Amino acid sequence: MNTNTFDAADPFTAREGKTLSWRNVNMNLMKKGEDDRKLLSKVWGEVPEGDVTAIMGPSGSGKTSLLNILAGRTYAKGPLFVEADVYLDSFPVDPTRRSVQKQIAFVAQEDSLQATCTPREAIKFSAKLRLPRSMTEDQLDALTSKMLTELSLE
Repeated sequence: MNTNTFDAADPFTAREGKTLSWRNVNMNLMKKGEDDRKLLSKVWGEVPEGDVTAIMGPSGSGKTSLLNILAGRTYAKGPLFVEADVYLDSFPVDPTRRSVQKQIAFVAQEDSLQATCTPREAIKFSAKLRLPRSMTEDQLDALTSKMLTELSLE
């Protein structure tokens, strides 16, 4: 999670990171005349500053639901009850606030990336979605090549 402003000249410039942690993440589906369905219950975790963390589990275990809550994409509405204590560097934050959403993000693999894309195409596509429109194709190509090198894919 990067907290400083974006540097179009060198997006790989080292930036300050923050530790993301969460606890008491609950998600229930409440329907009239039915028992509440617990989708997530008392989930907790932490992504330390500078680390990459994998959230793994079988299909239907709530991985995407958790990520959507942490990224502010899912919140309590209608029959959906959501509560979560989310922290950046031990300070409580509301992930549905735009200022927080700029610091916590993920790319949903199946929703955003086509299975037929090469790593170069997938990274460039993601960069086009996230970076300022003022970036030229040459800048995007250079950034993509640098990212592929950083990931040892080129």
